[in-house]
Amino acid sequence: MGTPTLESDEHRALRDAVAALGKRYGRDYVTRVVAEGAHTDELWTEAAKLGYLGVNLPEEYGGGGGGIVELSLVLEELGAAGCPLLMMVVSPAICGTVLARFGTEEQKRTWLPGLADGTRKMAFGITEPDAGSNSHRITTTARKEGSDWVLNGRKVFISGVDIADATLIVGRTEDARTGRLKPCLFIVPRETPGFDRRPIAMELAAPEKQFELTLDEVRLPADALVGDEDAGLLQLFAGLNPERIMTAAFALGMGRYALDRAVDYARTRQVWKEPIGAHQAIAHPLAQAHIELELARLMMQRAAHLYDAGDDMGAGEAANMAKYAAAEAAVHAVDQAVHTLGGNGLTQEYGLASLITAARVARIAPVSREMILNFVSHQSLGLPKSY
Repeated sequence: MGTPTLESDEHRALRDAVAALGKRYGRDYVTRVVAEGAHTDELWTEAAKLGYLGVNLPEEYGGGGGGIVELSLVLEELGAAGCPLLMMVVSPAICGTVLARFGTEEQKRTWLPGLADGTRKMAFGITEPDAGSNSHRITTTARKEGSDWVLNGRKVFISGVDIADATLIVGRTEDARTGRLKPCLFIVPRETPGFDRRPIAMELAAPEKQFELTLDEVRLPADALVGDEDAGLLQLFAGLNPERIMTAAFALGMGRYALDRAVDYARTRQVWKEPIGAHQAIAHPLAQAHIELELARLMMQRAAHLYDAGDDMGAGEAANMAKYAAAEAAVHAVDQAVHTLGGNGLTQEYGLASLITAARVARIAPVSREMILNFVSHQSLGLPKSY
């Protein structure tokens, strides 16, 4: 199947429109929100009213009828303007996609319109203290009691639980036929008894907070289970591929923002006769960073197109590669941008130093670069596993 590499006129128009929105907010807006301990509510609401947050969700539930191609484009452009919305990765991309593909009709009617118009948010809880990137070691369990489900377990590094109406929790149920534990997804409303959260102190300066969750005999009705109990693994990975694609978009936007600031500085900063950007020691590393970002974007676009076309297997490989490439490109771009500005790169005035920490997030989350290399070596190259 051929994969388009050039964007349509509609996609370019969408880029321009989102870029204009991002420009009206920018990095200063995010910096102020973080300093105040607030959230990016104004930008979130306006992006929702313009149809950007739900662009990937079905039209019959209030969405734009597009796909991850369009949603990743939105996040990339907001990031390039310096004001990315991390909850876009979680709420419409992961949770919205899973519910749209596998949710019951009641779940779709209950959640998708709100996720599309921004009035509701959903977090995603998969990571555990002792499981890390290994989803097969998840210990959060769900047992059946009558028609109810009862969940017990812990989650860690879960974004935005305080502002989410519910969290899509990945647990495991016992297969009656084999006795083995199998993954299942449950919608857990924020104020459910036994569902407790504790903020994690982070060095990362971001509007979205990270939480550790404790589920202690959390009782849920039967309709809290998403889709088919026996299709949990399929449903899980249907959400993880968009997560990787959107993380790539997040990283690309950040890298583009840093690079643009560095290029503007290199054009005007004059120490000797010519601006510093005339010197190859400055110009070539910036050109290299630009090339790396553009290559990563192509892989992200390929992954998004494959996913929207229904090729989950092909999208899995491409999404992992895109996330890897974008994270590496973003880290390099941020590092080179700070280096280009010298001492100014570490000042609050130019706002680049905080990106040094932020850029590394894409290398670590939602899956480490080493686990992606494992995936590619095993799945793409056919090499044996070491674990």
